[in-house]
Amino acid sequence: MELMAKRVALITGVTGQDGAYLAEFLLNKGYVVHGLKRRSSSFNTGRVDHLYQDPHEQDLRFAMHYGDLTDATNLIRIVQETQPDEIYNLAAQSHVQVSFETPEYTANADGLGTLRLLEAIRILNMERRVRFYQASTSELYGKVQQVPQSETTPFYPRSPYAAAKLYAYWIVVNYREAYGIHASNGILFNHEGPTRGETFVTRKITRAVAAIELSLQDTLFLGNLDAKRDWGHARDYVEGMWLITQQPDPDDYVLATGETRSVREFVEEAFAQVGKAIIWRGSGVDEKGLDTRSGPYTGRDRSALFSPHRGRSPDRRLNEGTGKTRLAPQGFIRRAGCGNGASRS
Repeated sequence: MELMAKRVALITGVTGQDGAYLAEFLLNKGYVVHGLKRRSSSFNTGRVDHLYQDPHEQDLRFAMHYGDLTDATNLIRIVQETQPDEIYNLAAQSHVQVSFETPEYTANADGLGTLRLLEAIRILNMERRVRFYQASTSELYGKVQQVPQSETTPFYPRSPYAAAKLYAYWIVVNYREAYGIHASNGILFNHEGPTRGETFVTRKITRAVAAIELSLQDTLFLGNLDAKRDWGHARDYVEGMWLITQQPDPDDYVLATGETRSVREFVEEAFAQVGKAIIWRGSGVDEKGLDTRSGPYTGRDRSALFSPHRGRSPDRRLNEGTGKTRLAPQGFIRRAGCGNGASRS
């Protein structure tokens, strides 16, 4: 296959929400985009099918390659073949609860996978030409040491996923300082969109709203309705990723909206999109949300299921439509602290 002589990006996790949005964003910027995807017996490319080009086409600008972050030789070969100017490492086992069930795999893919990519850059003598972006996570803060979190908030991971991501964070810092690689971390708070995985609470709510509206479901069960999240739109966040790699010097950044909303507010806004107004009755595990028009339960607080998660100007806001959440102004991209309370300039 013959690719155009343009800036080249390699995206791991290209079939995920962020990977697909980033691929589309970079293609619109004129990039050639290579994506890494895992082999699967079922179709797993739905988010990028609209970007697909037949390998026999001229001026091919989007291609996918089979690979896995647990396979070092595969990663070295792909980096060597694609010769990227920018690498965006978005692939991960990213489900917190699942990480407790598969801690070793999570550490291997999320922690050591990042090391394997950095080693590929080093082994291929590409330290001076490749810019590397590591998708970090607000889960690093875990048991938060201060509210709200800032660039100097100490890290306190509370899951195998967060611990693996903490290793990835520090190995990026280490390779940046030891080998001069333009490698940056982006600590991302929650970011959503219509292609978000269906196990995440935002999609769980919006899918339930649609099903209830179509009389296919009558009850939505949720955890702590008063849990608050900093929700932004994934499209804004992938632009933030690109902006990070365009900086003259590498650094670590926090990407957040600076605005939190409760699950309760999200539920109310989601049902408002289909003309339903929710009123709340009861308290604690007995609290229920009812549709003022017809009266059936639309939610229940089951606190026992609650598991806590813990600012460039935005283009999208929450109240413009659930599933189209967006970022708040100012401080969207901020330099991150080292996680030890030390201040950063």
